[in-house]
Amino acid sequence: MITIKSRSDLEKLREAGRVAAQALELAGKSIHPGMTTYQLDKILHDFIVHSGATFLGYGGFPASACISINEEIIHGIPSRHRVIKAGDIVSVDVGATLNGFVGDNAATFPVGDVSQEALDLLAVTKASLFEAIAAAQVGARLGDVCHAVEAYCSERGYGIVREYCGHGIGREMHEDPEVPNYGKPGHGVRLMPGMTFCIEPMINQKGDAVRVLKDGWTVVTANGSLSAHFEHEIAVTKDGPVILTRP
Repeated sequence: MITIKSRSDLEKLREAGRVAAQALELAGKSIHPGMTTYQLDKILHDFIVHSGATFLGYGGFPASACISINEEIIHGIPSRHRVIKAGDIVSVDVGATLNGFVGDNAATFPVGDVSQEALDLLAVTKASLFEAIAAAQVGARLGDVCHAVEAYCSERGYGIVREYCGHGIGREMHEDPEVPNYGKPGHGVRLMPGMTFCIEPMINQKGDAVRVLKDGWTVVTANGSLSAHFEHEIAVTKDGPVILTRP
């Protein structure tokens, strides 16, 4: 069931989203060659706790942030042995629970000099997120939002991750509705003021297929090509979509 948020709910979501966005901004400033993904996760965990929020072990995940490198799409587990190198692209998915509400966002960061192909993938994935956000208007259909990602990326030759998707959000991290990165315009639930959800394009350099590693969490491209991930939490309002994950 989709919950419609009150004005008070939206303010609390905005505060949780602010902490999550500041954590993500901190990740982008902190990432450098030679650090481990464990060190990055520790920085983010400490910041979230210092902000009065919590976010550790969600759904059994053994860390605060999902940190995924290169061909890893989502749910990369931070490790003392995984060293970030120049030329990597690093996806960080981090949230914060504050006053009973959840903020959630993600971005993929280039580390040092990366290939032009990697930069193009990041640019297209991020642009598709904002195409989808722009489609989240009162009276539109959820399929319009989902199709915006698919259309933007597919026509540029990129693969769409179909097994994982965005989601409603509020007091819980994952609420209704599911928000895939593909869909049919004019189909799906009609958008109403007070709906809140996360849009998170997960886009592969080549092909749609994915697989899960033996750790049971990390999702990678089946063919080893690069993948990028960007995410914002938004609210549907009568004045247009509002991004709740702003630092």
